[in-house]
Amino acid sequence: MKSVYFFNEGDGKNKKLFGGKGAGLMEMTRLGLAVPPGFTITTDVCTKYYSNNKKLPRNLMVEVKKNIQKIERRTGKKFGSEKNPLLVSVRSGASVSMPGMMDTILNLGLNDKTVLGLANSSKNPRFALDSYRRFVQLFGKVVFGVDDKKFESVLH
Repeated sequence: MKSVYFFNEGDGKNKKLFGGKGAGLMEMTRLGLAVPPGFTITTDVCTKYYSNNKKLPRNLMVEVKKNIQKIERRTGKKFGSEKNPLLVSVRSGASVSMPGMMDTILNLGLNDKTVLGLANSSKNPRFALDSYRRFVQLFGKVVFGVDDKKFESVLH
């Protein structure tokens, strides 16, 4: 069994394996709705992660990189590109709704260089910088536990 499934590869009814969000995106893709290309890491990976002292399964990142490349081919964007950056959202989910399972990181792929590419390609520097700010704030909160209030005080 694979650890990572592109949205068009999975069974959208299998919430146990793909979580509610992942299964929903797979089902919407199957129905032909306008869903950006993406993939789901299975709930089995999460179980293995916690049972293995919070270490990722050995070949997981190889599968993730292959799926990022699929998204790049479909969108014409490249992860880490300074000219046409691919940005992704990382969302957690579970097979059943659970409090605290709504962690999200938006705009993964932005950094000091790629934000300039987004500003140029969108022709909207304010949008690009606000997207970068949102990425930094969510990453700080979700990954490092930084209190939102610290970001809010800087904004004001």
